[in-house]
Amino acid sequence: QVQLVESGGGSVQAGGSLRLSCAGSRLTINSRCMAWFRQAPGKERERVAARDVGSLSSYYADSVKGRFTISRDSAKSTVYLQMYSLKPEDTATYICAAGPSCVGGMSDFRYWGQGTQVNVSS
Repeated sequence: QVQLVESGGGSVQAGGSLRLSCAGSRLTINSRCMAWFRQAPGKERERVAARDVGSLSSYYADSVKGRFTISRDSAKSTVYLQMYSLKPEDTATYICAAGPSCVGGMSDFRYWGQGTQVNVSS
């Protein structure tokens, strides 16, 4: 069964840090592109970070550049999202996804987790 399971969410004050984890099966973690999306109430889902495991290129939304880092540990079949200097506007459900390409759209991602909630207070 294909699964992506996120963990590590929680509540922090502005300026704090969190590290999210996404544990997957060998099938999902070995996908060409691993990504983190987020969705806040009333807002569209947006991609915040992605990593091409072939080229080792990483992509970040402008809103998180310099604050978030995506990484992958293939031995543990886990993808991480390290988040620093968190802001109230980072509050959202963070969702892990896997797919064949980092340059396409959201519909290219075949596998999705259920999400983990991040709340940042001012």
